[in-house]
Amino acid sequence: MPKFLYVTRYTADGAAGVAREGGTARRDTIAKLAASAGGKLEAFYFAFGEADAYIVIDYPDSITAAAVALAVNKSGAAMVKTVPLLTPEEIDQAVKKSNIEYRAPGH
Repeated sequence: MPKFLYVTRYTADGAAGVAREGGTARRDTIAKLAASAGGKLEAFYFAFGEADAYIVIDYPDSITAAAVALAVNKSGAAMVKTVPLLTPEEIDQAVKKSNIEYRAPGH
């Protein structure tokens, strides 16, 4: 199942909710969100700096991952950037695709 990294920033309201309910409650909520969309939460880490949380979820496809990102973003409590994650084996498959035509700028 494809993996997706959600780089999450909470708004003031979202941060207040985390402060009120706690970190484990937020993780459990995200696990339920993932399961409701046919996915599975793999990792949830709070952070500080550029992002407030880094979340890795397995989803059946990128459309599901996009639907979840839209639901979170439209809530107004958090904004997520979605990053598809690839395994080394998937990169091996990409390297073997030889029919890709590309011209570098200026060449």
